[in-house]
Amino acid sequence: MDNPFPGMNPYLEQPELWHQVHNRLIVAIADDLTPQIVPKYRVSIEERVYTSVDDVLLVGIADVAVAKRNTTDNSTTLTAAKLAEPSKVKVPIPEEITERFLEVRATPTKEVVAVIEILSPKNKRSKEGRAAYESKRQKILASATNLVEIDLLRQGEPMPIFGATTTDYSILVSRSYNRPDADLYTFDLKNPIPVFPVPLREGEPEPIVELQRLLNEVYERARFDLAIDYSQPLKTVRRRSQPQPSPQEEAWFREILERI
Repeated sequence: MDNPFPGMNPYLEQPELWHQVHNRLIVAIADDLTPQIVPKYRVSIEERVYTSVDDVLLVGIADVAVAKRNTTDNSTTLTAAKLAEPSKVKVPIPEEITERFLEVRATPTKEVVAVIEILSPKNKRSKEGRAAYESKRQKILASATNLVEIDLLRQGEPMPIFGATTTDYSILVSRSYNRPDADLYTFDLKNPIPVFPVPLREGEPEPIVELQRLLNEVYERARFDLAIDYSQPLKTVRRRSQPQPSPQEEAWFREILERI
């Protein structure tokens, strides 16, 4: 089954699928870009690893309570006492996060000429994931390295971009030799993903990424149609700055789903 949406498929944004979409798109972009830039450049798949606790507080260790524990024998009292009924809760468990991104490197010197990032949900939240990404983003923007930042997620807060309008999705192309000026490709759910260039060194021809074609190919190869239940409502949350969908948008969405 083909991707039923003309552009980004919002069902692919769901947390249980996004890591698969992200990893497959990273490989697809690398494979598509490589023939356009060799032998002068090559594409490298790199990883960023950090520990994250998602939107919750760490549980304190009860060392103080242990230290102050009464050493007298209370076994009889505990046995006779009626225990209160506890409520069931969950404790946050730190997890190790691995996020993949692309580097375009000069073949002879291994110099990083461009970085291509596909934002993850954790990058757009105000905790460890966002802090880790923003730190790297600032270093790139202060360097001679080009940056391509792909945002295919409606949830979360977008990265800081001056002069940007509110849209569903965006692709930022920041050429190091033009900063602070940059190109921003914006598109909504109804629009196909625009074709965009990957900048290399100033004056060199820029290879093109047809991300819509790559997304559709990934969707078909991975058989995401078998993993998605289109009868269920979307779990993704729109950005706080976005208005609620209009009746016309909702009717368009229903029309898409009725054709599946």
